[in-house]
Amino acid sequence: MGVTRVQNVASLSKNDIPAEFIRSETEQPGITTVKGVNLQVPVIDFSNPDEEAVIEQVVEASRHWGMYQIVNHGIPSEVIANLQSVGKTFFELPQEEKELVSKLPGSVEGYGTMLQKELEGKKGWVDHLFHKVWPPSAINHRFWPKNPSSYREANEEYVKYLHGVIDKLFKSLGKGLGLEQDEVREAVGGDNLAYLLKINYYPPCPRPDLALGVPAHTDMSALTLLVPNEVQGLQAFRDGHWYDVKYIPNALVVHIGDQVEILSNGKYKAVLHRTTVCDQTRMSWPVFLEPPTEHVVGPHPKLINDQNPPKFKTKTYGDYAYCKLNKIPQ
Repeated sequence: MGVTRVQNVASLSKNDIPAEFIRSETEQPGITTVKGVNLQVPVIDFSNPDEEAVIEQVVEASRHWGMYQIVNHGIPSEVIANLQSVGKTFFELPQEEKELVSKLPGSVEGYGTMLQKELEGKKGWVDHLFHKVWPPSAINHRFWPKNPSSYREANEEYVKYLHGVIDKLFKSLGKGLGLEQDEVREAVGGDNLAYLLKINYYPPCPRPDLALGVPAHTDMSALTLLVPNEVQGLQAFRDGHWYDVKYIPNALVVHIGDQVEILSNGKYKAVLHRTTVCDQTRMSWPVFLEPPTEHVVGPHPKLINDQNPPKFKTKTYGDYAYCKLNKIPQ
């Protein structure tokens, strides 16, 4: 197999962890986390009959936080439970079975460990599985596990319900910018917008004070909608400090990604966040909404004028992603 999986490293780590997982002191969560304080990110009730109030809450949270939790979003709890169950079952399979859907050279999709260039050669305490779940033309089932047998059905059912949440978010974001209701969605890819599912698997870690699951970053997507399991671990950077973000059961966590910040010319803010680990297995299921590779992204033309010059370059999403993953200035 040739690649060391973090799940295997964890099974051999009793009291210590290998040096490549130990972050510098400026990153170690044991030193850099504000203790005993949970960041109260905005909570938005999508069942509120006052649509204008919901729009206003989405806009304000996207401007001032870049992260919020949606409750009463309309996705049945059993649909989310099934999504979580099949993902958990996959990561509990024997190693050789997981490797059947491992990444191919040059592919983001598939089962793997390393994702992007890490500074100082450090590694995150996480394995993952990536595959597109929408649109149908972009799906490659070669990267979807065959085991458990209900994996495909559970994922397709989740995506079916996710569309409504995504449409409502894009329309709200557009209204906040003074755009027509579908212009934000069209600007980030329209019908060709890809839904890229990632399952993060963070095995138990004997030194969670020294390691990170995923280091500090903003998502390069337009939006990210995330379902966690019951184990806490998401942190956000706020006012110069790192804080734990406490999940609300059955909520969807929304991250504003780089493409919405760029499109809005900085009115909406991509959230700087990271993930910590602990002595329990933590998992999360983010869906990244990504423009097609050749789609050109930049500040929306309707938002640019002499008083508001562009704050970001316009380029293809593929070029943007390449620079981001290889730590090349944009």
